[in-house]
Amino acid sequence: MKAAVLKSLEEMVHTDVSEPEPVGDRSVLVRVGAVGVCGSDVLRYGRGKAYHYPLVLGHEFSAIVEQAPVDSEFAPGDRVAVFPLLPDAGDPMTRIGEYALGSGYDYYGSRRDGALAERMHVPEANLIRVPRNTPLTHAAMVEPAAVALHAMLKLDLPADATALVIGAGPIGALAAQWLRILGASEVYVADVDARKRAVLADLGFPVIDASAGDTAEQVRELTGGRGVDIAVEACGLPVTAVQAITAAAALGQVVLLGDLSGDLALPRDLVSSVLRRELRLYGTWNSKIAPAGHSEWDMVVRHLGKDLRVDPLISHTPRLADAPGLFADMLHRRTWYNKVVFAVADEARAERAAGPEAGGDIR
Repeated sequence: MKAAVLKSLEEMVHTDVSEPEPVGDRSVLVRVGAVGVCGSDVLRYGRGKAYHYPLVLGHEFSAIVEQAPVDSEFAPGDRVAVFPLLPDAGDPMTRIGEYALGSGYDYYGSRRDGALAERMHVPEANLIRVPRNTPLTHAAMVEPAAVALHAMLKLDLPADATALVIGAGPIGALAAQWLRILGASEVYVADVDARKRAVLADLGFPVIDASAGDTAEQVRELTGGRGVDIAVEACGLPVTAVQAITAAAALGQVVLLGDLSGDLALPRDLVSSVLRRELRLYGTWNSKIAPAGHSEWDMVVRHLGKDLRVDPLISHTPRLADAPGLFADMLHRRTWYNKVVFAVADEARAERAAGPEAGGDIR
């Protein structure tokens, strides 16, 4: 079978690899449907963040069941989203369903080979069924949507809440949609990228041009000097983390959703204002697939294609063979992109070619 293999720093090849081996208990053979590119994938590709070489990237993915164990709830042809974390059964955090807070887990696309390949084996417990009419590229967005939901569910959302999301990329756009779904009355979204702001404006959000001035100051002007009840940092920059903290109103809540790209220094006056405003600061990491049937992933699937829209975020749906060139272009910013989702399976490519109702054209 074919896979896009990261052989060394910035060296990826589309090549033949061995067929996958069973993984864990009750392993299911799947055909990969579509694979989203996370910012962490780009760092592994070109910034030395890979755990090892060779490595097949890809942890945001959908699939079609090929072969399942006897008496499985899944059958050949079923469409699924795949939780990429393989928990350590002996870790205390695993016992309470907090798989991502454990220390000994495995992970597709980082610690072990991931989904930029034609076929995979995955444990049955890692599969989340999606409706048959869900486009495979959309189902690949379940993982980042669950990451954003996990963060937003930490909040104690007050009545008539106002919110700010700094960063109009895919995670920020998903966080903004979840805030609206969960009941926020007004959600501002800030970004320096005009094309990303346009996507959010088309989704009905008031947008802020972060290149036109300090985001926190602009938000205070829009809110009569009060600030927002919820401030979400979804860029991963020290300056935007400070802006999120500054933009929060008294008794406000701040979520650090972006993985910071550098050290964060908080001025003494800002820390004092955090105390005097009695702000709450949340860290967030990954998502939860437990309890089965009532997890964050299940909630994503129920909202997907209804009030949670992912297709406007997808800018590119290339083929698996395009991975080496596209990763290089992404790393060196030779092309504009928002969410890149590789259409691996024939069905995924056909759905994209079918038009807007199935997700748009292949790019």
